[in-house]
Amino acid sequence: MRFSKLGRRRKKKQKWRRPTGRHNKMRDKKRGYPIVVSIGYKQKNQIRDLINKKTPITVYNLNDLKKANQNNVIIIGKIGDKKKAKLVEEIKKKNIEIVNMNINKFMKKIKKKTKNENQNKQEAKEKTK
Repeated sequence: MRFSKLGRRRKKKQKWRRPTGRHNKMRDKKRGYPIVVSIGYKQKNQIRDLINKKTPITVYNLNDLKKANQNNVIIIGKIGDKKKAKLVEEIKKKNIEIVNMNINKFMKKIKKKTKNENQNKQEAKEKTK
């Protein structure tokens, strides 16, 4: 990312730093450069921390999923594919929106992966016979 002022992929500079410097294009508010955050950019309290006007919930397991309903948007946490596949099936049944993944693409990937694993197991059995 060319203009990473908010610290994306830069652990040491996680905080916003105001652009300074004589020839800085952001400070000059030149067209084509990122906008400089200033007073008035904060969202209203009713809208803040919402995604598509719904409250986000991070889900790591099936127990976390029980807390979710139609007024929530789900963010799937950092978990393995096996547990994630079970979660996605349950989420499809409940008809709740997921923000950070494409369900159909993920399920295709999982099916392909399991199919390859089954083929490898069968080949291994045939070799041992």
